[in-house]
Amino acid sequence: MTKHLRRRQAVAAMTATAAVLALGMSFTSAAGAAPAKGTSTVAVPANLKLIKTKTSLLGKHYWYQQTFKGLPVINGYYAQHTDKSGKVVQTNDGRDAVPDSLDVSAKVPAATATQSANTVVTARAARSRIAAPNKNGTPTPTATQGAAQLAVIGGPNARLVWNVTSRSSEGVSRSLVDAKSGAVVDSKVISHNADGKGSVFDPNPVVTLKNENLTDQNDQNQDALFLAQKNVILRNLDGSGKLNGTYVNIKEAKGGLASSKTNTFVYQRHSDKFEQVEAYYQVNQTQEYIHSLGFKDVNNESQDFSINTFAGDNSFYDPSTDMITMGEGGVDDAEDAEVIWHEYGHAIQDDVVPGFGESEQAGAIGEGFGDYWAVQQSIPVSKGYDIPCVMDWDSTSYTDGPKHCLRRTDTGKTTDDIDGEVHDDGEIWSNALWDIQKSLGRTKANKVILQGTFFYAPDTSFADAARVTVQSARLLYGKAAADQVTTAFKARKILS
Repeated sequence: MTKHLRRRQAVAAMTATAAVLALGMSFTSAAGAAPAKGTSTVAVPANLKLIKTKTSLLGKHYWYQQTFKGLPVINGYYAQHTDKSGKVVQTNDGRDAVPDSLDVSAKVPAATATQSANTVVTARAARSRIAAPNKNGTPTPTATQGAAQLAVIGGPNARLVWNVTSRSSEGVSRSLVDAKSGAVVDSKVISHNADGKGSVFDPNPVVTLKNENLTDQNDQNQDALFLAQKNVILRNLDGSGKLNGTYVNIKEAKGGLASSKTNTFVYQRHSDKFEQVEAYYQVNQTQEYIHSLGFKDVNNESQDFSINTFAGDNSFYDPSTDMITMGEGGVDDAEDAEVIWHEYGHAIQDDVVPGFGESEQAGAIGEGFGDYWAVQQSIPVSKGYDIPCVMDWDSTSYTDGPKHCLRRTDTGKTTDDIDGEVHDDGEIWSNALWDIQKSLGRTKANKVILQGTFFYAPDTSFADAARVTVQSARLLYGKAAADQVTTAFKARKILS
């Protein structure tokens, strides 16, 4: 096996080491002190701290942290790999040269360095979330509680730094602050997304059980509803132990935020925390789906949610705070994935078209898109059960049946039925989108519909929005697809 060298080439040859030593710099030992390949010697260079020993099928692996005057050297490492007999078969040398004269006394206090680092992290987190004015990611106080330690950066720009860890909406960040000048010389996210476990309705009990006779019974646990729960993997969590992640941030909730050191969020529906899990899972699913379509900038942020904090039987998206609030009147709204997806549809359009919905027809497009987005998200999990029916479970609290739907995407309405109420008129738009989905298929239709949204004006009309959707179909898939989209809008008398 050959020795692996990093780009620094710190100890590639004795001649290189001799040159460095002559310049008054060192790796804290000569390169020749490293054990030779194929020997049984286990000696290692000086000023290395053993931090991990791993055992594999072929032998042992020793990992060391490079140090300078007792301080860790950032990214400086040394590794020694031995076979089962203890013979060294490979080394990895990632040490950096550090001037012997480097002063390791700090002029900038740890608290000042931490504040500087947190300022940088907060600003970056806010930018990455495309935040509204009231939406920010303030680091938690833990960064001021011993999370800064002195370290050394080696190489041509060697210096003493404070190594500061901070938490924000992005996860855990490491920032390096010059211990002499106070300047932040580097800052990056070092945490990794985590998976968790949860239990949800997917999309809701009425659809899963194909049972229109289910009722809320004042949010009580029921054997029938327990059968509708589904164990799921919660992806893209930030590892904080809360339901926060790349695409979802449960910011506030009745009864307090769900928390788990093991990222296990399994509750029955009587618990207010059940709805927090539902919101996290369903929004993460829809955003992963959007990414799978090729869109990387459609509400590509950690969307804030407020769960069960509104006593009425209503949920809403507030563009002024970029917050989705889920009500708890009747069936808790966040128990029905289609309510969540509908509200997320508003967040999508507000993100793509700032200020969207300034005219009555634009408002109707928003409601219609929300309904369409909800039912098309149900397609993979509804097993064909009356998919055009919107919010089957939530509506059991306010519809008489025997069929429970808040609205439908297949009413047959046309512009002849416009009455000036955005939810009513939204059924015209949702029917057109539903017909496009039936003609093009789910994947092509959603690419066309989302792409068209980018060309909407905030006060667009049915006809103008339809025309840019047709144009998007033509550009993406050609004339035949554009003709099918045109036919769908003509059927609603949106286009003539």
